[in-house]
Amino acid sequence: MLSKLLGFILKVVLLIVIPFILLIRGAVYLHSSSNYLPWICILGGTLMAIIVLFVYLSFIHQLFVRGGGAMSIKTRMIISFITVLLYVIHGIFYLSGSNMKTESIRSEIRKVHPVLRLAVSTLIHLDKEIVITDSDRLPEDYKAMGLKSIKNSLHYRQSTGYSHALDLRTMNRPEWKNILVQNFFRVMGFRTLRHTGTADHLHVSLISHDRPHAK
Repeated sequence: MLSKLLGFILKVVLLIVIPFILLIRGAVYLHSSSNYLPWICILGGTLMAIIVLFVYLSFIHQLFVRGGGAMSIKTRMIISFITVLLYVIHGIFYLSGSNMKTESIRSEIRKVHPVLRLAVSTLIHLDKEIVITDSDRLPEDYKAMGLKSIKNSLHYRQSTGYSHALDLRTMNRPEWKNILVQNFFRVMGFRTLRHTGTADHLHVSLISHDRPHAK
């Protein structure tokens, strides 16, 4: 009985998150396959999520509302549009300062590609203890950290106008959480590397068409 209940809950949760997973995965696919402008990729993923959410609402409407009901197609579309739009705006522009290692990272985070920001903010909904330890960099930043300067780092600003990488804290966290976080980004289409340069951390990046082999 318990296993059936847990299975049902898991299915419901999966159905709820699918539109938002599709939003991120769709945006990453558009960026990786066609190198569209960042906001075109976000728009494409947003439209995918709106369509799926509209289908959900239509199914619920058919299932529970009899005799015509009050929720018209237009109403369902408006609800879907507003829900996804608010999610995107909040995810891209309102990352909490408690999830940033320093105040300087908080000021730099908007220099990171919006698709990557959206993915991180989505993950933070599931894991409030996520901490971004680094984002936008300049070549001299590596020297300041006592490291050899990297020529093609995706922490640098790319032709999109954004940096394509950020680092997440892995120290003092259960290893199973670190593994789940790394696999989340891989499933979403991002590249991940476990680095131990200045401290153990997870490096997450979005492919740059300027430097396709850069990390």
